[in-house]
Amino acid sequence: MKKLIVLLTISTLSTSAIAEETSWFDSLKSLVGLGETTEQTVDAPAPTQQNTAGLVDMLTSSLDVNADQAAGGMGSIFNYVKENVSAEQFSTLAKSIPGVEGLVGQMPDISQLNSGSSEGFGGLLDKASQYSDSLKSVNDIKKQFEALGLKPEMITSFISTAQSYLDTEQGQQAKQILTDGLSK
Repeated sequence: MKKLIVLLTISTLSTSAIAEETSWFDSLKSLVGLGETTEQTVDAPAPTQQNTAGLVDMLTSSLDVNADQAAGGMGSIFNYVKENVSAEQFSTLAKSIPGVEGLVGQMPDISQLNSGSSEGFGGLLDKASQYSDSLKSVNDIKKQFEALGLKPEMITSFISTAQSYLDTEQGQQAKQILTDGLSK
């Protein structure tokens, strides 16, 4: 009898850390074999999925930009990727990172901007973009970043941060599509 009391006491103390939805008494009964035999299924937690809110948060905290700048800048980058990958690939990217289309919608409209200064590299890029779709897309991202109050040099920081954000097991496919779209 003493052994049973000691066993019950030890069992009670060792099961006190069990999840709140199971009472200690139910845990004790199931440990001794007196509990109900109903099966409980516990869903495995879903893998953490990347989303645009998490990406925007990471950009704002690591690059010292505000949420509008982060969303608009990534929208510009995702739009560039959209133009350089197949519709199927972009659809896969959008499914992997919910909210991508919303970010694309937040990129600044530069259609009303004039070509800006005709001096220096900016002027040269403006002129060259008239003859190359690829250079036009790069020039558009540059102008969109400037419209957001960001320096064009930050484009690479945005891309690096996005790739870091996607550097998880679940984000590898999205990261590859992003990289493929940017390399064209």
